[in-house]
Order: sequence, then structure tokens, then C-alpha cells
Amino acid sequence: MDLFGTAGIRGSVESRVTPELALDVARAVGAAAREAGDREFVVARDGRVTGPALAAAVEAGLESAGADVVRLGQLPTPGLAYASRGRRGVMLTASHNPPTDNGIKLFVDGVEYAETAETDVDRRVAAGTPPAAWDEWGDVEAADALDAYRDAVAAYAAAFGSSPDDLRVAVDCGNGMASVATPQVLRELGADVVTLNANVDGHFPGRESKPTPESLTDLREFVREGAADFGVGHDGDADRIVVVDADGDVVHEDTVLAVLAAHYVRVSDAADPVVVTTPNASGRIDEQVAAAGGRVERVALGYLHDGIASARDGGGDVVFAAEPWKHVHTRFGGWIDGVASAAVLTRLVAAEGLDGLREPVTERPYRKVSVDCPDDAKAAVMERLDEALPEAFPEASVNTDYGVRLSFPDDSWTLVRPSGTEPYVRVYAESDDVDALVDDVVSVVESAVSGETSG
Repeated sequence: MDLFGTAGIRGSVESRVTPELALDVARAVGAAAREAGDREFVVARDGRVTGPALAAAVEAGLESAGADVVRLGQLPTPGLAYASRGRRGVMLTASHNPPTDNGIKLFVDGVEYAETAETDVDRRVAAGTPPAAWDEWGDVEAADALDAYRDAVAAYAAAFGSSPDDLRVAVDCGNGMASVATPQVLRELGADVVTLNANVDGHFPGRESKPTPESLTDLREFVREGAADFGVGHDGDADRIVVVDADGDVVHEDTVLAVLAAHYVRVSDAADPVVVTTPNASGRIDEQVAAAGGRVERVALGYLHDGIASARDGGGDVVFAAEPWKHVHTRFGGWIDGVASAAVLTRLVAAEGLDGLREPVTERPYRKVSVDCPDDAKAAVMERLDEALPEAFPEASVNTDYGVRLSFPDDSWTLVRPSGTEPYVRVYAESDDVDALVDDVVSVVESAVSGETSG
């Protein structure tokens, strides 16, 4: 059925993530967990108006499969992940998608379901999962997890940097679940916090849920006018973070990633500190991690958790894992956590200043381009590009683990990969002459697409 994308199940509540689907998925998840000896689930939702109905369907599916449910109400996704430690969890969220959408994310012991577990759920939904015997159905109870999560984030972040007593931080919560977490945590740490769009509203009236330079216009202007030392923007469920500097400019996501990665390597006492990231992430991360005494391993976009497990199996100590905008603070937990990122960065900025943190990072020009490509042609196009790109750029070293990544002697690079959610082939590039590199790569990609779709 291919229910799962790279971030759970997500889509329109009218045509895809319906109550019927939520019940079917939950019953399949509950039955599989019960077979594994697990019975307890925590269930939470973000602020979308369709959340209560979908949560009711999920609870019915889990209980009718024989699982016990702990109802946690509205939470940031990292808060649900925190609460799922030692048990399983279901989060109803579409993250940064528009209010017409919702989604289902599955957790076990604080970590998103692995691909094999999602495949099993997919199979069970397709086959149909009958309810358990009537006298084996589960129970439900309500509980609160928000205070414990916020306290845990604040305690974790307090080990880094300095107290932000003299720091003013502007936080744009985007009418999402960060409203009940990030401002409160930063204030507990001692920061002076000013908020924008900090009421939970599933219509997202303040701005679109996805935090981008365009959607964060109000935050950027507010910081630029001198009203805060720096700014933080979140998406709808608070698992991703965008940082705005004192000039009102968005700090490149890979620079934020490089700053955090290098910090975690420096403070680690591991013999082999590893940072896991994705193929589209900048070479500035490798440079900063190597300078701090660690190494980088890359994994396919959307599979950070698999990459963490693989690196650990290989003997490495994973001190940090991230893809652009989304960070896993492995000492804190195995989930993506934008609230923890905001807290740790606030402490680091208090100690060194945002400019001081960025100063060691070499920021080369970076571009991302999408080339139209029908979904059914992607596999054949990528086969063509496996040969065509190395032929076009013979001076580059080639890695084809996750698309085609070319690395050049001057430390510039490009990655070409098929989108997992849209009819595009993505081109990423970082180079002092990035426009010329992108133009040359896009020409090769367009030729490959044309060769597969013409005639």
C-alpha cells in the first residue's frame, strides 16, 4: 500500500489520512505490538482541528487490538517521543503541512518506527486486522506529559554554554505546538523571551506552518529592528527549528547543523565521536566535525534513525544526528527535537554569541533546484545519471549510495537524488561558483529526463 513516507503517514484528511485509515493503522499497530509483548501506547496530537477525531479513531483501533492507551492530549511531537520511552507511541501531526492535512507517526521507546516495522504495519493494513476477542480489549486513561518534557529539556540544556540571563530571544511558534514548550523552556533557563504567534490554532492564522525565510518575515523584521538578540522559528509540531540572526537574516540550516555538531564532538569523551547526517548536507559540517576531532557518516534523507543504528553497530559513538532543520540530540534521546535545539543554542549563544559560533564555519554559496520528472520515470532517470554524471565530471569522486554525489578537488560538491514525495529530481550544490555548477548539472539531469520521457 505504501502508506509511509519519510516522516510517517501524511496527507489530506479528506482523501488520505481519514478516520477510517487512522483506525485501521492503529489496529494493525496494536496487534503487532501485542504479538511482541507490548501493550501500552501513549497517544498525542498537535493543534490541528482534525486532531481530536483522528485521535479518537486511533484510540479505538489500539484498544480493539488489545492495547492500553494513555491519552496525552496536545503535545509537540518531541514531547510525545519523550513520553514513549519504555513503551510505544502514536503522534497525530502533519508537521509543517497546511491545515487541510494531518498525519500519523509511530514511536517505540523514544524512536520512530524503523522501515521494517512500518512495512509490517503496511502489510497488516492491506490484509485487514480483525479486532481482539471482546474480553481482551484494552483500557484508556488520561495523563499529562508536558511538564515533565519541558523540565527534562531545560535540565539537559543547562549542561551546555552559559546562563542566558542577559539574552533576549524572539520565538515565532507559528500557532503550533512550540507555543506550549519553547518559550517556557527558554524562560526556565533564564532568557528574556518575546513570542510571536504563540497561541495554538490549527488554522495557522499567523503564517504558514512551514518556517521559511518568506513565512518568517515578521520574526525577521522584529529581530532586525533590535527587539531581540536572535530569533527562533518552529513548524507546527516543533520538531524543526530555523534561526534568525541580529540582522534579521535566516542562518543557513547547514551552518546551524555544523555549529551543533562541532560542539557535541568537542564536549564528547568518546574515542570515536560520529555525527550522522544526510547526503544533501553541506561540506561545512565535515570540516567543522573533523576540526573538532570527529567524523561524519551519511544516510539517506529521512532515515536518520537507521543511520544512528548503523553507526553504532559499526562501533561509533553517535554524539549528534541531523538533517537540515531537524536535529537528534542523542544524549537526550533518539527523536528529532526542535525545542531541545532552541534550548541548547540559546545556552551556546549566551556563552559565545551567535556571530562567535558562526565565525569558524566556512559558508560557501549553496543552491537547491528541482527538475520536473514524472514519478514513474525516476528510477530509469537515476540509472542514466549513474553513468552520465561521472562522465560529465570526470574530475569528481563519485558516491551513489543515496543518489549521485560528486565531490570535487576544490571541496565543492553536488548531489542529485529523486524526491520521495514530489515529481522532481532534486539537485543540490555547494561551490564558490555554485550557479555555473548547478547549470551544468541541471543540463545533464534534464537530458536524462528527456531521454526517458520523450517518445
